[in-house]
Amino acid sequence: MTTSIASPAAAPTAAIAGPAAVIDTGRVAGLIHQLLVELGENPAREGLTGTPDRVAAWWNAFLSPDGAATATCFTESQLGGQLVIVGGLSVWSLCEHHMLPMNLQVTAGYVPDGEVVGLSKFGRIAQHFAGRLQVQERFTRQVAEHLNGVIGHEDVAVAVRGVHLCMSMRGVRMEDARTTTVHSGGRFGTDPVLSQQFLTLTTGMWRAS
Repeated sequence: MTTSIASPAAAPTAAIAGPAAVIDTGRVAGLIHQLLVELGENPAREGLTGTPDRVAAWWNAFLSPDGAATATCFTESQLGGQLVIVGGLSVWSLCEHHMLPMNLQVTAGYVPDGEVVGLSKFGRIAQHFAGRLQVQERFTRQVAEHLNGVIGHEDVAVAVRGVHLCMSMRGVRMEDARTTTVHSGGRFGTDPVLSQQFLTLTTGMWRAS
């Protein structure tokens, strides 16, 4: 298992834009048809008829996810420094190095300050940043930074545990390999007790799944 720890002190990186808004599915289908021919297949044979169109439709759907949506926050004035952790968020993305799928298990934690975030928005945010060619390290940072803006402060931690088919089905072909990335901001980066609580509860969720 590989663990990467990221914090606000790390050198900033340039923002990576998401996929283009408009995808020419006809053109993509034509390219898939050509790929099948180059691989020695007959796109007209039984089983492959319609495959280029289906693949093009999938690419269009995958690279056109719903927006992260405006998060709904609810006023809660008596939280007393409570730690909130939302886990069990499973999303699929594509490794931009090999264009193979990766499954990302996301857990997010934050310390509310006068209001709480609607729980469904955590899943929408994760799906939004997963629907593109990605690397897990960048995905983790993007989710955390988006939550910073939603919550209004940097007391946010995001942990992601990934299964990468580019490592499981090619290269070294290690099916049990897992990659873990953690972004710790605000108090999660300075308070060891809070950080340990988050990591302990997060790893417990992963073991139970």
